[in-house]
Amino acid sequence: MNVQVLQHVHFEGLGSIAAWLAERGAVVRTTRFYRSESLPDLRSVDFVIAMGGPMSVNDEPELPWLRPEKAFIKEAVGRGLPVLGVCLGAQLIANSLGARVFANAHKEIGWFPVQAVASDSAAFRLPPRAIVFHWHGETFDLPAGAVHLAESAGCGNQAFQIGRNVIGLQFHLEATPESVDQIIRYCRGELVAGEYVQTEQDLRAVPASAYGDINRLMGEVLNYLARGF
Repeated sequence: MNVQVLQHVHFEGLGSIAAWLAERGAVVRTTRFYRSESLPDLRSVDFVIAMGGPMSVNDEPELPWLRPEKAFIKEAVGRGLPVLGVCLGAQLIANSLGARVFANAHKEIGWFPVQAVASDSAAFRLPPRAIVFHWHGETFDLPAGAVHLAESAGCGNQAFQIGRNVIGLQFHLEATPESVDQIIRYCRGELVAGEYVQTEQDLRAVPASAYGDINRLMGEVLNYLARGF
């Protein structure tokens, strides 16, 4: 399985996804946009994973690589490749398919619950309620044809699926203590008091079991998308 990772800043990497890929012997290549690295030919790619970052999908004038990245994601979806988007990555999927990305009514930073949205489709089923790690200030409209998978009190569109091969997650199931530490280190200035913004102390106080729970759920998402490999 040839996996292409789209990475936007050096401090938001794969987290627990790295172990899942290693266990399956995946060949992992990364486009680091912050180093002006080029995108590959999609014919050499089996699975696309778009990670997070503090920028906006609307920052094309300042970050011109966003345009070819969106085109790459749109083509991957069109080719029927498995595509996973995490936080900014989910917003990139939505925007590449014509949906609007905009400021959410609330910033969500911390460990807050999401609820699964009931559906009659055969889409991936999240737990009825799960405490997950958030760090975002924007949200998105659902792309045309998307199945709504999850919502929260602070943000209506938390997850979606398109067809059988595309899932976007606004939250970070891949988070580890190390990855959360890195985001805090480089984005500490965003920890401004708000209804859905926890303190740095609260962010660091969660037990190891919280990470275990979300990482297992991320494994289930990846297994669903990678079936057949």
